[in-house]
Amino acid sequence: MRQNRTVDTLVVGAGFSGLGAAIRLTQEGFDDLVVLERGSDVGGTWRDNTYPGAACDVPSHLYSYSFALNPGWSRAFSPQGEIYDYIRSVAHESGVLDKIRFGVEVTAVEFDAERERWTVETDADTYDARVVVLGVGALCEPKLPEIDGIDEFSGQVFHTARWDHRTVLAGKRVAVIGTGASAIQVVPSIAGQVEHLDVYQRTAPWILPRIDRTYSETERAAYRKIPCLQRAVRALQYASREFQVVGLTRSRAALTPIRLIGRAHLAMQVRDRRLREAVTPTFEIGCKRILLSNTWYPTLSRDNVDLVTSPIERVTADGIVTADGVDHPADVLVVATGFHVTDSPFFERVRDAAGRTLADKWATDGMEAYKGTTVSGYPNLFVLVGPATGLGHSSMIYMIESQLNYLASAMETMRERGLQTVDVREAVQGAYNAALRADTNETVWTSGCASWYLDAKGNAPAVWPDFTFAYRGQTREFDLSAYRRTAAADAVATVSTDDPDTPEVDVVPAAAAAEKSGQVNQQ
Repeated sequence: MRQNRTVDTLVVGAGFSGLGAAIRLTQEGFDDLVVLERGSDVGGTWRDNTYPGAACDVPSHLYSYSFALNPGWSRAFSPQGEIYDYIRSVAHESGVLDKIRFGVEVTAVEFDAERERWTVETDADTYDARVVVLGVGALCEPKLPEIDGIDEFSGQVFHTARWDHRTVLAGKRVAVIGTGASAIQVVPSIAGQVEHLDVYQRTAPWILPRIDRTYSETERAAYRKIPCLQRAVRALQYASREFQVVGLTRSRAALTPIRLIGRAHLAMQVRDRRLREAVTPTFEIGCKRILLSNTWYPTLSRDNVDLVTSPIERVTADGIVTADGVDHPADVLVVATGFHVTDSPFFERVRDAAGRTLADKWATDGMEAYKGTTVSGYPNLFVLVGPATGLGHSSMIYMIESQLNYLASAMETMRERGLQTVDVREAVQGAYNAALRADTNETVWTSGCASWYLDAKGNAPAVWPDFTFAYRGQTREFDLSAYRRTAAADAVATVSTDDPDTPEVDVVPAAAAAEKSGQVNQQ
């Protein structure tokens, strides 16, 4: 029977971001909290992506919560199963599992201006919440290719994020569409068991060696007994990754060593001249995500593997026809075409008081938020892994924990001040994002390639254009002066709804934006 439930804080999603939010808020004393998760377990991306070869491209010690280091990682780069087990163990040990409702799909999130609360509809119950935290992630909705005839294919078709383990690949002709991060891992993992493998490449990626190895029992024992040793290794890994930011965002010359490594890696692993030409990238390194693999190029050189660079024209019942007129027979189609990052379907379910969806707002006005976390016009809504928080070089968990600092500080500020709502000022959000766009336009991500970092307008709203410690500094404390706010009905109102022109905003991005645009800072 459908019920109406009331809760102070509602979190959507139980991946790294949603689970982290539940743990952090509970630690801060915000116990009136519920997490809604559509899956049957925690884990998010790492629960769903079970394709062969799935693994992380961030070092293991860096890809974990800072408050729950794992000394037992088996390798320098962890496989999917280990990361999934890690998230599950953290969930169990944190004591927040009883706050998670599994198998619940959120269908609508709408703000009620009169009550100053959110109504959250699900396929089970309806929730009334003061605060909503979106932890839906950037890599949760698979992006399927729009190819003529794909629905007519008579064999199995599935996305890497929805891998069909019932499908037997042995002795089959398999087609993999895409050469991104998941394809780089899938193709070498299945090439040895299939009869023939066609890999469809639109753009050749930059690939660097994967410096991976197994950790010895001695190393793992040392990490268990000397926690500061693991933290030191983690710090070194963090620092080495941050150095890449100089090349990605400031000086292309700093990318030269990385580019040379990529060229040498390709030259050493691909001897065939024609294949080498086909897999040589034609864009600046870093413009698209840099991939790590020691097995990709050797796999493409196998006798039973063909790299197809002619564009796909259509799919038939028994294969793929390319633009050069060649018919490529196939029994199974594996779609490795990534995710909806800047156009996630979930944002079509989030509406402001006037009924405008977040998807429509971002499609019309550009995908932007304040500090990647709050959106003007959507009070008490906190978006984790929001606009301009993605990375192309380091651990997203570092960015998530930065946002959790901001979220926890916001909740504490609201509690101390007796506030019902906080809503970032539109002018503040605009100035902040003007500064981000100015910075992003100088980065390698806008140097001419097409990538998931970019939106339909050619901007790069998915990535953070600076050092990650700069973002950590921005989000350390909640800056109430950047927000309109209302007092809770049962509170002694020391702060009432602000005039939007109140000159009390003082944020670095706003000042930077004004300086870059030549405008006078009115705030």
